[in-house]
Amino acid sequence: MAQPITSTLEDAARDTTGAALQKTLVDLVDLSLVAKQAHWNLVGRQFHDVHLHLDELVDLAREYADKVAERAAAIGVSPDGRSRTVADASTVPAFAEGWARDRDVIRYVYEALDAVVSGVRPRLEDTEKTDLVTQDLLIALVAALEEARWMWQAQAKGYEDDGKS
Repeated sequence: MAQPITSTLEDAARDTTGAALQKTLVDLVDLSLVAKQAHWNLVGRQFHDVHLHLDELVDLAREYADKVAERAAAIGVSPDGRSRTVADASTVPAFAEGWARDRDVIRYVYEALDAVVSGVRPRLEDTEKTDLVTQDLLIALVAALEEARWMWQAQAKGYEDDGKS
């Protein structure tokens, strides 16, 4: 199919920006999926709080995945959130199959958020040179993810401090 959506960016800037958005999209889609998987399989004394916190993370990841995908489309790049693409390209660590203890989920989510933030941060520099609108979106995303990372890390530290990790 011919390019139905034209870009306001020059080709090289569109390609660089589109690649940054695509990498971010697959990580956000995967983050939302593994957070929901953890939500369904969670057990432990902190079930209720962690269960609700996982829903907040799913909402955050889905909200930004949609914004990232729509930004890609707006600059003429077809976003690809298909399951095979996500499975092949995501940097989110794999989540174990089966029931998951609350303390393990908390540690996993912190590590998953850390991986996503670590992936997005270098894209801030890439998009600074190619598209400041996309960079603004990614800055807002990093701020939201780092806040979530902090909250999950604080919970994980609670388990380390009580000697039950």
